Amino acid sequence: QVQLVESGGGLVQAGGSLRLSCAASGRTWSRYTMGWFRQAPGKERETVAVISWSGGNTYYADSVKGRFTISRDNAKNTVYLQMNSLKPEDTAVYYCGAKFSRWSVAADEYDSWGQGTQVTVSS
Repeated sequence: QVQLVESGGGLVQAGGSLRLSCAASGRTWSRYTMGWFRQAPGKERETVAVISWSGGNTYYADSVKGRFTISRDNAKNTVYLQMNSLKPEDTAVYYCGAKFSRWSVAADEYDSWGQGTQVTVSS
């Protein structure tokens, strides 16, 4: 397993931008598929974006395509989520997740999680 720490959340007006960061520790971190997930009050955790260990494959939920970009810097053990054109419905706690090796976009297959960071978008 790896240890994950998210940062970068906050309060922003609709149409604004935020960049989330997830710092990871662990010798084999670069072998992990990484994902960003979010959970709004009263809703289930949903997959927002996923990136493969090489960065060559990415996945985005339909609701964020064209607005969010996931990236990773394996030299810095960090994965990012650039969020542009934010909407009030993007308000949620955002979690970073890690899954060793094999690709998956299903949250229940991820075995390491950060503590979460709150993103609030005001209208």
